[in-house]
Amino acid sequence: MTRIAFTLQVRPEMLDAYIERHTPVWPEMLAEIAAAGRRNYSIFVDRENARLFGYYETDDDEAAREYLAASPVAARWEASMAEFFVGLEGRADQAATTLVEVFNLAGQLADASPESSTAD
Repeated sequence: MTRIAFTLQVRPEMLDAYIERHTPVWPEMLAEIAAAGRRNYSIFVDRENARLFGYYETDDDEAAREYLAASPVAARWEASMAEFFVGLEGRADQAATTLVEVFNLAGQLADASPESSTAD
């Protein structure tokens, strides 16, 4: 399982409309996200800076991206969302800035557990 985090910049004057568009997301788009293999998907907003932070988990992010890139439903959704973003080349689902994970509590706890230590 891979954890993916990303950021996107929304036009500040369109932030409320962006949030409304996600309340709710089209049912067919929700189904495509799930079919692509993305799960535990959340988007958070920094209202002060109109910046989005997204997170999801997947077993194969490249396959999920390819699935969504080929999806007519995702293409329609992304076309309807394009007006909201600043400085984005291409579709948001394909061009968001991916963040590098530098800390994961579960991983570090597992590494520090007595079961993961070897006795001398």
